[in-house]
Amino acid sequence: MTQFRSVTAAFAVSPQIGPEEVAAAKAMGFTLIINNRPDGESPDQPPGAEIEAAARAAGLDYAAIPVTGRPTPDQARAVSDAASRGKALAYCRSGNRSIMSWALGELAAGAHSRDELLRLAAAAGYDLGGVLPRQ
Repeated sequence: MTQFRSVTAAFAVSPQIGPEEVAAAKAMGFTLIINNRPDGESPDQPPGAEIEAAARAAGLDYAAIPVTGRPTPDQARAVSDAASRGKALAYCRSGNRSIMSWALGELAAGAHSRDELLRLAAAAGYDLGGVLPRQ
């Protein structure tokens, strides 16, 4: 069952996905899957290589940008840059690191205001009030 949460028309986040959910992502028009979860975080998590193989077999691009804890500026920029290349679905354990990474990258690039990012995140079920710096 997919738990994709739309943030914008071209970006969504999700808790951990499995290879079987890649087809649903493709059917929804996603062109890129971004994996923000390091391999081995949990014994029940599918390896990133399995998700990547399913994505590539379905004709989707794939980017692995593993984040542990709060994303670094480089990780945030990498997620934001990757997401700008098409309709992207980013995932981690809960979706929190994915939306944090994207939002911090978007804020740093000046693509969205802090208030807009807070609103977009809240609409997707995430609270970034303590994460996004006040400008």
